[in-house]
This record gives sequence, structure tokens and C-alpha cells, in this order.
Amino acid sequence: MKHLMLTALADINESLRSRWFLIYSLIFGGIIVALFMTGLTESRVMGFTGLSRLLVTYLQITMAILPVFVLLTTVRSVAGDREAGVFEYLLSLPVGLAAWYWGKMIGRFIVVFLPVILAMILAMVWASLKGAAIPWMQVFFYTGFLIVLAWCFLGIGMLISSLARSADVAQGAAFMVWLFLLLFLDLILLGLIIRQGMPPEGVIAIALANPLQVFRTASILLFDTQLVLLGPAAYVILDNFGRTGYLIWALVYPAVLGGVCAWIGYWLFQRGDLP
Repeated sequence: MKHLMLTALADINESLRSRWFLIYSLIFGGIIVALFMTGLTESRVMGFTGLSRLLVTYLQITMAILPVFVLLTTVRSVAGDREAGVFEYLLSLPVGLAAWYWGKMIGRFIVVFLPVILAMILAMVWASLKGAAIPWMQVFFYTGFLIVLAWCFLGIGMLISSLARSADVAQGAAFMVWLFLLLFLDLILLGLIIRQGMPPEGVIAIALANPLQVFRTASILLFDTQLVLLGPAAYVILDNFGRTGYLIWALVYPAVLGGVCAWIGYWLFQRGDLP
């Protein structure tokens, strides 16, 4: 445990000194500032005002930014050290492979999640100063969604990093995974499936295997309890899951997916040719 925490602290310190963390923090801080400047907290959409509207907009933007940042920065964890020859130095120290691998993952999780949650706290403080009501239930669920989304793509990133033999290959693979989930699975693949006459339940099941789609739908569900924005697909989701069941699915599935990917990555990492 001591070695795990030391590895996590070392990864945190390294990340805090890097340029990508500064850019990453400025992006999320800038998003919140931009939403405040547009007066979104004073707008009314479908009967919702104040922080609820701001949070759902913030989460929809985060869904497009957070995964790619997590993937592109995480895939260098194992592949970058392998390419730089750090493993030879690592194996000479009394640090176990499990402590090093999981320590880097925990440290990276703290680093990628910190700017996101700080931006949400800033939004709540601003709303309080403006006298707006804070929907605590939505805040708790949104925080949980962000945690599992970050953990999910962190696990996928560690798996890619364990498989790749160079940092460039790892980053290219990470970008392709993000592009596949963001565009291909939602638009092209689902369109082909629908043209082949697959039942709506099967199409929606494939869509909900995409953690990005799960995150997007769950964030809308807290804002729109009937999922009016999704059209007929809402009936299939609500009939099979129910509102509470789907919110639980949105918290459990990405967390399990990220954990399984991370474990597979560790299994490949410890069985691979480390040096």
C-alpha cells in the first residue's frame, strides 16, 4: 500500500508539472466561465432554470472533451515508460508491478478528475451567490457520472497503453477508440443496423453498450424525466430499465467496464516483456 501511494503521488506531481494539465484545467474552467457569461443560469428551457440548465450543458460538453483528454494522456503511462526504458530502472527498485501499475492509475484518476469537480464546485458557488437554488440530487448524480466516465476511459487508456509498444502507436489507437465511440457507433453503425431491419430494442441495446451514449442519456434523464429529447427510443429505455434502473445502470456499467479493461491491461502488463 505504501508503494502504491508513493507511485500515485509521483504520477500526480509529474502531471501537475506538465503542460497538458494546465491546458486541461483552463479548458474546464473556461467552459464554466463561458456558460456564466452567456447567462445560462438565468435562462428557462422546458421549465428548468438556474443551475440545472447549466449543469446539463456542462456535462454534454464534458462528454466530448473528458474522454479524449483521459485517453491521450493515459496511454503514455505504460507505453511511454516502456519506450523510454524506465522499466529497467523500475525493476531495480523495491516497487512491485501491481503497486506501480495501480498507483499510476489512481494518481492519473485524481489528476483528471480534479479540474472537472472544481469547475462544478465553482458553478455551485456562483449559483449560491446569485441566489439560485442548488439541485443537490442532480449534483450528486452528475458527480457520480463524471467519476465513472473518467474511470471508464482511464481503464481503457491503461489497456491500450499495455498493448502498445510505443507512445505514438498508443496515442493513435486512443484517438481511434474515441472517434469510434463518438461517431462511428452512434451514426454509421447504427444507421446500417436500422437499414437491415433490426428490432428497435436491439439497436438501442447496441447504442447503450457505448459508455458515451450511456453517460449522455443519463445526464438528459435527470434534466428531462420523460426523455422527450430522444423521441421514440425513450419508450424502450424507460420500459426496460425505468428511471431509477437506468440511473443505476449509468453508474455501474461504465465503472465495471473501466475496471475490467484496467485489469486486463494489468494482466497483459505483468505477463509482457517489460524491458
